[in-house]
Amino acid sequence: MVITERLTVRTHGNNHIVDLTERVAEAVARSGLQAGIVALFVPGSTAGLTTMEFEPGAVEDLQRWFEEAVPADREYRHNLRWGDRNGHSHLRASLIGPSLTVPFRERRLLLGTWQQIVLIDFDVRPRQREIVVQILGE
Repeated sequence: MVITERLTVRTHGNNHIVDLTERVAEAVARSGLQAGIVALFVPGSTAGLTTMEFEPGAVEDLQRWFEEAVPADREYRHNLRWGDRNGHSHLRASLIGPSLTVPFRERRLLLGTWQQIVLIDFDVRPRQREIVVQILGE
């Protein structure tokens, strides 16, 4: 069986990291499925999904790493073409990727103790993001 839901999240942009774990866990529990996988996908090319320990220090470290690895103030060819100054946002999102798969059993996500599911919005402005949640199982 496949169940599809959508989550909506308001973000601030500029490396804003949002913890989705509880909302995804609720969707899995609500599904009635006992075991399977939950596939998450964020449409768009300036946001990504991953897992991390969602605590202030780790969040700040990851945000800083993105600034150092793919600086916002560099000149990107994308910016020259479109003038929207978010070339770095596209590169950062490409590094993380738009999807994530997490197994579940007994209606519970099989995440590590300190592991949370997060959305990272790399765009240069606030956005309303939609996350597609597909729950597959039995």
